[in-house]
Amino acid sequence: MLTDVEVDIFILLGEYPAMQLDDTLIALADDTRRSILRRLASGEARVTEVAEPFDISLNSVSKHIRILERAGLVRRRVAGRDHFLALEPRPFDELTQWMQDTRKFWSSRLDLLEAALRADDAIAKAKKTPPSPKKRSSK
Repeated sequence: MLTDVEVDIFILLGEYPAMQLDDTLIALADDTRRSILRRLASGEARVTEVAEPFDISLNSVSKHIRILERAGLVRRRVAGRDHFLALEPRPFDELTQWMQDTRKFWSSRLDLLEAALRADDAIAKAKKTPPSPKKRSSK
């Protein structure tokens, strides 16, 4: 049986297309692909221009580019024999939104946990503290 917390987590994480988010995170996990994205952040470039600074084969760079394309981070434009690459910002926006929503969700959960732990500590302290003696009124 699902608890309210599990349902909230399921709803939160289920709002995003899991496969697209996974592809984006996988694409960003590699330094070569991040370097390609940094290069494309300054503008469109030919595949050969993107591949030039790397000490790997053009075929290897092309495999990295395909992973970036699958994640939707890069789009390709073909003009004759030239293939031009450009950065596609939409997946970054989706990833940023997911991270902000996830952070907000877990921050609220941790705030609730902290409040519950403080309440437990206060109850435990109150149980350990003997009642103070009452003063007798003099008449």
